[in-house]
Amino acid sequence: MHSGVKKALAWTAAGIGAAVAARQLVRYSRSIDLRGRTVVITGGSRGLGLVLAREFAREGAKLAIIARDADELERARADLAERGADVIAVPCDVTDPKRVEWALGTVVDVYGQIDVLVNNAGVIQVGPLETMTVEDFDIALRSHFWAPLYTTLAVLPEMRRRRMGRIVNISSIGGKISVPHMLPYDSSKFALVGFSEGLRAELAKDGILVTTVIPGLMRTGSPRNAFFKGHHRAEHAWFSISDALPLLSMSAEAAARGIVSACRQGDAEVTLSLPAKAGARIHGLFPGLTADVLGLVNRLLPPPGGVGARNVPGRESASAFSPSLATALSDKAAIRNNEIGP
Repeated sequence: MHSGVKKALAWTAAGIGAAVAARQLVRYSRSIDLRGRTVVITGGSRGLGLVLAREFAREGAKLAIIARDADELERARADLAERGADVIAVPCDVTDPKRVEWALGTVVDVYGQIDVLVNNAGVIQVGPLETMTVEDFDIALRSHFWAPLYTTLAVLPEMRRRRMGRIVNISSIGGKISVPHMLPYDSSKFALVGFSEGLRAELAKDGILVTTVIPGLMRTGSPRNAFFKGHHRAEHAWFSISDALPLLSMSAEAAARGIVSACRQGDAEVTLSLPAKAGARIHGLFPGLTADVLGLVNRLLPPPGGVGARNVPGRESASAFSPSLATALSDKAAIRNNEIGP
């Protein structure tokens, strides 16, 4: 090989190595110890929110879990307390800005400050566009956009004063690739991604780091509490099976470890699961191709009909296909993660 080519390759390798080392140094400098930090998790009573709370507790954080259902919230608090967590449970509808101010004020009264805010609360609606209403889009936006906005605005003044804070916004691969039969969910998660990315750019000067989380399919047990329209049993079957298959989905525990690590390091964005990473990259390069493929997928999904625009919860949408052996991993997760009441 020509000496000039060798030198060019050597300089290229050195440059790449220096860039990787510099990135790791920056990540290290941004890293924080979560021991003794106060972490607020919305939607913390079940599913991913509860699993995140367990993971933050293992890191030694003090927890405040927020959710609407007081009984469900108390079960989650007891679960965490039994694991040795320092935790309080604050009932709150995070789509109500006045209740948000009260709830976060309560956390500050107990712990003195809020170091980490995790915007995790959400709602899932599944069905063809013909069955979706304007109200469905409004509910999704209030849960996935307005609620994170309300909580963020509530914690910012004190975080700015201390020039320290972490905000973690749990979006979805549906906030990068809009999949059929989930348009309200997709639209609202896209809004959250845009808000979260811009928020990081604006708050960097204040010492506050924002992390956007893009999970793929996760085995949290959430299909039981999602809402299904049209042919609701068929919609529930495809959604719950996809959510449970090992090659397509990841465990909630693995997702929680990745999210807590990204929060600790102050990462800008983390995409969880190999299928989600591959899908996001392919869509970024070939958006037309993915749109065409999803158009074909849509033809395989249940047509409009059934219960029409009525929302039916997953726990009332059982069929011969779900629950079944194909959904076993998700069904077990539902039991572990407080998705099933007493």
